[in-house]
Amino acid sequence: MRKTSAPLPTFIPLLIGITAISFSSIFVKWSSAPASVQGMYRLLFTAILMLPFLKPHWKELRALSIKNWLLLGTSGFFLALHFLLWMGSLKLTSVSSSTIILALEPVFIVIGAFFFYKEKTSAAAISGMVVAIAGAVLIGLGDIGVSRDNLLGDLLSVLGTLAVSVHMLIGQKMVARVPSFVYSFVVFLSAAVVFAVYNAAAGVSFTAYPGRDWGIFLLLAVVPTVFGHLLFNWLLQYVPASTISMSILGEPVGASLLAFLILGEAITLFQLAGGLLAIAGLIVFLNAGKFKSRPKSDIPVEPAHPAP
Repeated sequence: MRKTSAPLPTFIPLLIGITAISFSSIFVKWSSAPASVQGMYRLLFTAILMLPFLKPHWKELRALSIKNWLLLGTSGFFLALHFLLWMGSLKLTSVSSSTIILALEPVFIVIGAFFFYKEKTSAAAISGMVVAIAGAVLIGLGDIGVSRDNLLGDLLSVLGTLAVSVHMLIGQKMVARVPSFVYSFVVFLSAAVVFAVYNAAAGVSFTAYPGRDWGIFLLLAVVPTVFGHLLFNWLLQYVPASTISMSILGEPVGASLLAFLILGEAITLFQLAGGLLAIAGLIVFLNAGKFKSRPKSDIPVEPAHPAP
């Protein structure tokens, strides 16, 4: 079952994680490498960085059942699919348009959590979610793609958001069975393997990239992955996936601001107003979003297959 309380106030790791993942789109834009290569090395370098801390968990890793290995591998597959689609979308559309679509994640998570985990939320929390999503949509109103490439980028971001929602729902289930560190290590490594297979099959070069790109691969591993996704995986022990996904609504705000400061992408009045709305809705949700699960357990009787 999920643990009752984190060793520090939840908003602290949430704030760190949101800030860290906000840099992800900037790093992706900076690199000239294909999205599949960026994703592969991002996850591979993260797994390598985790290796020195794996020894205390070696016994737990070896004790994983075949069923758990399959679930972890599935989670890794959907994480890789998310990165492939979302990072690919950034090659076609703006940071604001791509990250704003990630605001759909709480909707997919809440729906999935209701069907698979029987989680419900209060009216106040739903109101906060609606306000935050409305604000997130407002951010991108002045930047909605109108060209064919931009529309394709928007579609890739939608599909990437669906993929990460599946990844998060599996993660919520798995961290109740295995330590979050073991979960993260196996998922990141399996996602890197998925990318490697994809790149090999597509004939994408593994090494033909300048030193600048290798530095960006490392930044992607350290900043948004270790201080973002790894931190969020750890938080799944204490809060539902729906709460974490709702908090990630802060990413469009942070990413749009960073894109303005670093990439020179303009912020419109719609985006500014939307950012304020998203933050207000997020505050309401985090204060009122107490999800209820079935009394006996957070984990349902095994569904056909739960949907990062």
